[in-house]
Amino acid sequence: MTIETVPNRITVLAGIACESDSTETVPLTEERSFGFWQQDIPEPYAALEPQEIIERIRVARQRLGARCIVLGHHYQREDIIQFADFKGDSFKLARWAAEHTEAEFIVFCGVHFMAEAADILSAPHQQVVLPNMAAGCSMADMADPEDVYACWEELEEAGIAQETTPVTYMNSAASLKAFVGKHGGVVCTSSNAAKVMEWAFAQKRRILFFPDQHLGRNTGIKMGIPRDEMPLWNYRKPYGSLGGMSEAELEHGRVLLWQGHCSVHQRFTVDQIAEAHERGAQVVVHPECRAEVVEAADCDGSTEFIVRAVTDSPPGSAWGIGTEINLVSRLAKENPDKTVFCLDPVVCPCSTMYRVHPAYLCWVIESLADGQVVNQIVVPDEDKRWAKVALDRMLEIN
Repeated sequence: MTIETVPNRITVLAGIACESDSTETVPLTEERSFGFWQQDIPEPYAALEPQEIIERIRVARQRLGARCIVLGHHYQREDIIQFADFKGDSFKLARWAAEHTEAEFIVFCGVHFMAEAADILSAPHQQVVLPNMAAGCSMADMADPEDVYACWEELEEAGIAQETTPVTYMNSAASLKAFVGKHGGVVCTSSNAAKVMEWAFAQKRRILFFPDQHLGRNTGIKMGIPRDEMPLWNYRKPYGSLGGMSEAELEHGRVLLWQGHCSVHQRFTVDQIAEAHERGAQVVVHPECRAEVVEAADCDGSTEFIVRAVTDSPPGSAWGIGTEINLVSRLAKENPDKTVFCLDPVVCPCSTMYRVHPAYLCWVIESLADGQVVNQIVVPDEDKRWAKVALDRMLEIN
């Protein structure tokens, strides 16, 4: 096994991290990011050499045996994925953990909302650990619960809420999954958004979709919903302003889109797709990209869809991919008989996912082996109950 070292310099901008010559750094002991507190990693771990980290993780996992499983999201870098018992997208990982009740500890190498989903779906005796509590999600944080509650109150005052089904993307806080569960709504993923929206329309005539505007818009377009029936709710507007919409726009709207987005997927452009086509490549992008990018691509879909598109294609195929660079790089390595490259020449990884450093993984796993649980993710019981209602509705739709 090999382990990658962290670049000496990481520039952080709008939730993404890019290698550059900047002198701005992300310290290994960063305490707070996206609203979650992370205690300082014990100093000895910050000084460990890569091979020592590998060996110490191996020994600690051997001590724990089947009591511990490690899950790795597709966007994690190779020096984390090498330790994963299973890799996949966020919901696939959470479901996998829930099905393996023999494990007492679930170490989730992803971001905060993913670990919350695992805690919601896992058995009572299982404990979920996130190596770095600062590993959040900039998109999820664009739907602050208080802002969503305020939006719903405005819809109630406008007489709109009673004919609206709230739908939250998996990339959201557990408290918002609970919110939609309480209000007759449902959770969706990037792979089942169309089915979920069809279900939601069968309940009521309108949808409030958050936090990712692009997934909601792209799904609506594919369902034949005119763009003028998908207005944008600007959560930065003051209370009482209907998110910047007029009353007529609100009444006319069938899908009220939240003004949120993924900073990584915002980087992909139509020009990049044109250049990939000139190279003879097919293009697949994630539906969190802008509508014009999705429309210019040959196909779009979830991370699992992207993986299948590449792996199932014949030898000699060429693919330009619009998603996070770690997944693209992994697909290139796993498919040496094909040409696989990222559409974005700057190749910026998700900075929050990048915060799951091997030293943090070593710390939490050794702590578990020593009988101490650190960085446990615990969703409050009330939120867990209603969030599971929303997730179960989604599973029934599938």
